[in-house]
Amino acid sequence: MSSENFRMLNSASNPRRAKPEDIYALTQLFVAAFRGDPIINWIARSGPKRALALEQFFFWLLHERAIPAGEVWMSDDGATCAAWLPPDARMQPDGFFGQLRLLPLYLRFFGFPRLRSGAAMAKAMEENHPHERHFYLSFMAVAPRFQGVGLGSAILETTLKHVDNARMPAYLENSNPKNARLYERAGFVALKNIAPEGAPPLVAMWRPVNTTE
Repeated sequence: MSSENFRMLNSASNPRRAKPEDIYALTQLFVAAFRGDPIINWIARSGPKRALALEQFFFWLLHERAIPAGEVWMSDDGATCAAWLPPDARMQPDGFFGQLRLLPLYLRFFGFPRLRSGAAMAKAMEENHPHERHFYLSFMAVAPRFQGVGLGSAILETTLKHVDNARMPAYLENSNPKNARLYERAGFVALKNIAPEGAPPLVAMWRPVNTTE
């Protein structure tokens, strides 16, 4: 293992909580990591406005929902991040007017041609989301140039210790089949494909309370 890889693995194994001043850098990380994601490619708009739409979506996610909840963890070098939502965190804006306020964001992200696909995906995710209290891994990213050296496994294993200390289960939706083994090694079990008809698979995965410690 090179000294650079060792340093980066050590950073991913000792993540810190993200702060508001990290939002811009993390937005760029998530955009880069999810640019080729099958689900993102199915729902997000195409064309010249795509890159900006992804930036606006991830900025909103981090600024409005994830970082204020206090469970976004990142390596200090910014190469990897796990954006968790704790139990009882608000998943969606409340009420009609809360949803209406986000309509411009949805339109920029999906574009009119894919608005129906995006709505169907959001509905499937909402209907299949567990009611039991749990930690929710909403997104996890590794910078593309560092993928494959173990950073994702390192930050996932470390942040799951917080979940285990709280004696809570965990949930995620896997949007990329290549990541299945990563999550399975961490104790997640595939439940079912929740994607709407015609979409790439989106697999709901559940990790029960760890009783081994």
